[in-house]
Amino acid sequence: MRRISILGCGWLGLPLAKRLIEKGNSVNGSTTSENKLPILKDAGINPFLVALESESVSVNINAFLAESDILIIDIPPKLRAVNPDSEKKAFVEKIKNLIPFIENSSVKKVLFVSSTSVYGDENDLITEEITPNPETESGKQLLLAEGILQKNQNFETTILRFGGLIGEDRHPVKFLAGKENLENPDAPVNLIHQNDCINIIEEIINQLKWNEVFNAVVPFHPTREEYYTQKAKEQNLILPKFSSEKSNIKKVISSAKIETVLNYQFKLEVY
Repeated sequence: MRRISILGCGWLGLPLAKRLIEKGNSVNGSTTSENKLPILKDAGINPFLVALESESVSVNINAFLAESDILIIDIPPKLRAVNPDSEKKAFVEKIKNLIPFIENSSVKKVLFVSSTSVYGDENDLITEEITPNPETESGKQLLLAEGILQKNQNFETTILRFGGLIGEDRHPVKFLAGKENLENPDAPVNLIHQNDCINIIEEIINQLKWNEVFNAVVPFHPTREEYYTQKAKEQNLILPKFSSEKSNIKKVISSAKIETVLNYQFKLEVY
């Protein structure tokens, strides 16, 4: 039985925890909401109220990490503050504050859920060999956080960069439906389903793929206009209307490494 701590039992972390428990693992799960503690407990998760701040970490952090072999960090940068300048470097500082607690715990393996936003739009085909060049503040902080974790010699870190997240209860077409003059009609989509996210994390753990960097995006890249128009039709939504202006964005994220190293097959039918 593995002992796993999941920092952030949200949209992805909660179903991931349930899957890992189903497979016989012991899971500690964190939330920043006291109201969510009973939900975690009912799912068989050992619940902890943990908040990372720029200046401090909750006192529960030691108990949350206690006796765990693996730590999965799945917390978003959350950089949409009223004053964006106040949030700059905030996520990085949170990760820095977390590091000493990991070092002093039993955790020897860390899986950090990152994003393909660490890459810029200047490249056509993006592999793990490409040097990241983030353009957004979120991407910049994720990349800095990746580096802090990877450079630490007290534990092994695997970085998992997901594309746009979709699932049964989460799809961008619902926000695009009925909108007009949408940009980048011919830009490729780079998406991944919640089920694939969970399966890939499980494979990394089972196959002991540590000290790695993986891009995780389904190998299916129609244009934004093609994809979201089709999805709107399937869900009986008002069709989005795209600008006639062509885009310079040709970025396609490659998941070839995941397919070969993990021998993983994406479930294309859900896209």
